[in-house]
Amino acid sequence: MKIAMIGARGIAAKYSGIETHLEELCPRLVERGHKVVVYARRYFTTCQDYRGVKIVALPTIRTKHIETLLHTLVATVHSLQSDADIVHYHAQGPAVFSLLPRLNRKVSVVTCHGLDWQRGKWGTFARWCLKGGELASVVFPNAVIVVSRSLHDYYTGRYGATKVHYIPNGVRNAVPRLPTLLKSVGLEPNRYVLFVGRLTPEKGCHYLVEAYQNLDADMKLVIVGAPAYTDSYAQSLRESGNGKVLFLGTVFGDLLEELYSNAYLFVLPSLMEGLSISLLEAMSYGCCVLASDIPQNAEVVGECGLLFKAGDASSLSHTIRRALAEPHAVRQLGNAAKQRVSLYYDWDSVVAKTEELYSYVLGNERDASLGMAEARE
Repeated sequence: MKIAMIGARGIAAKYSGIETHLEELCPRLVERGHKVVVYARRYFTTCQDYRGVKIVALPTIRTKHIETLLHTLVATVHSLQSDADIVHYHAQGPAVFSLLPRLNRKVSVVTCHGLDWQRGKWGTFARWCLKGGELASVVFPNAVIVVSRSLHDYYTGRYGATKVHYIPNGVRNAVPRLPTLLKSVGLEPNRYVLFVGRLTPEKGCHYLVEAYQNLDADMKLVIVGAPAYTDSYAQSLRESGNGKVLFLGTVFGDLLEELYSNAYLFVLPSLMEGLSISLLEAMSYGCCVLASDIPQNAEVVGECGLLFKAGDASSLSHTIRRALAEPHAVRQLGNAAKQRVSLYYDWDSVVAKTEELYSYVLGNERDASLGMAEARE
């Protein structure tokens, strides 16, 4: 099969969960014999190939409200002139263009990575547009993929959509790293609490910083991530940290792996998620996780981590204090978390299910085209 991926900034991952998703998914599809093209934004990447995946970098305008839609439109037009069998859109905004491939006798698929209109960075008009993208993601494509069971329940409950398929994000079987780089950022193994994610309001970092101010803890709070058109929010976090919080900005590669491997506790205080890849990654390194009790986090954590009441700094502070007082239980939960994600969130299984869905919708489309041709005859 020939597959075009649209909606991400590109690969390799340097920004968000969608980029990480494609970095893992696309090379595995290539290994299975498929031709995969990822449409990237020219400012994001200059490479033309990534582990056998062809990268097509196209221009856009770097603004909060039209960057994604403009790039999606340009990429869609390019894909319609290509030999792609399947055009696969990622996120609800890009889904508004998912009808165009079908009008050109190609299959279109949309993956919903989260309810984008719920993100705190958007104003009223942008939220309204993104809700339109949500509806488009159900009506326009041949199939829609959702990355969590709670998203599946939302889609089927709201739209009764029979073409909604649950295929979660995955995670690699991580090998913990020894602490060789931690000293360079002033950290010691097992002496810090970690957050990894974008610095946007829906990630709930303000609750985490507030909760940490109420703790008499000799461990540092380490926040890894950068703002996404939310500079004022990120600045307010830094100002409220009062020296107890270490902001490292964007971190990838060996240092990020060391941070996961040697953290005492990983905290995800988000108010909304699709299915957090950073949560999966922390669990894959055997790190004990503490997450807000939203359904998307609870289904990942199961009984293998700690939950607190979402949006409640007091509940978060109490749960961190409990974890700091019970190191043996923290180690046990970390080991259980590693086993859980290896069982339920394996990338090879994710790729196999995606490939199966592609074959199914492509076969249906060809059968429909054949039926129409026979009817004309």
